Amino acid sequence: MQAWRVHENGEPGEVMRLEEVDRPVPGDGQVLLKVRAANINFPDALLCRGQYQVRPPLPFTPGVEICGETGDGRRVLANPALPYGGFAEYVVADEAALLPAPDSLDDAEAAALHIGYQTGWFGLHRRARIQAGETLLVHAAAGGVGSAAVQLGRAAGARVIGVVGGPEKAAVARELGCDLVIDRRSENVVGAVKEATAGRGADVVYDPVGGEAYTQSTKCIAFEGRIVVVGFASGTIPAPALNHALVKNYAVLGLHWGLYARKDPAAVAGCHTELTRLAAEGAVTPLVSERVPLKDAADAVQRVADGRSTGRITVLPEGASR
Repeated sequence: MQAWRVHENGEPGEVMRLEEVDRPVPGDGQVLLKVRAANINFPDALLCRGQYQVRPPLPFTPGVEICGETGDGRRVLANPALPYGGFAEYVVADEAALLPAPDSLDDAEAAALHIGYQTGWFGLHRRARIQAGETLLVHAAAGGVGSAAVQLGRAAGARVIGVVGGPEKAAVARELGCDLVIDRRSENVVGAVKEATAGRGADVVYDPVGGEAYTQSTKCIAFEGRIVVVGFASGTIPAPALNHALVKNYAVLGLHWGLYARKDPAAVAGCHTELTRLAAEGAVTPLVSERVPLKDAADAVQRVADGRSTGRITVLPEGASR
């Protein structure tokens, strides 16, 4: 089969190589899946760079989430067992963790419903306990992670403010349904949020960016607001000033979805049931901006790494038309 492999750490476009390799062999409790669609996530770039919290042995195949097909023809969502990641024609995955692909979504959309939407749902509902009528501020609102949070926030009845970088991404955020879009390149984020909320600030902030985005959030967070930290796409990990959190009476909440998958798999299954319902109702639809063939995966991962994409880019192996 064909698979992209990384033999040394570095930028995805430089270190990913498309090779002919043997199909992986399932271990105990695992199953072989044919890849129908593999979604690109920012952690795939971090894996290539050797900067992710999980460091598979070299060589490895990146690709942390797929829509796959079982031997009996079922469509499922899975997190491939590294080092045999999803940018390949076949993967192995833990059978107990497989989730049914929603009938209302095609393969590319289904592949994108998994990690980003699970992270968004747990971040907004389990960690921040978002309530209808509250104001949600989403950084990188046109990206794969942010676009999921925008849709989930709207489904929860929140007023959603999206922060983006540039007019093209601003247009995408508006189409997603943001009530207000702020272009951080040309507008003052803090001032715009305060003006839009009559000085109160955002009740919940969803931050996959870190760096300056986190600093801005602390300056426009509401009384008893909650900042949900889900990643550091900026490359800068903030050092929160806890005295500031004390004085302004807000909470900083970390969210690592992978811990739920390990420590509370029943909650993950319950979340998937809820996401499947929302998808069937049309309340959420993953924003798949591009569907690229397997041969173009390295370039696509590099564009995600560089922040030059909107929504999700999904890799389709040869013969996968969905």
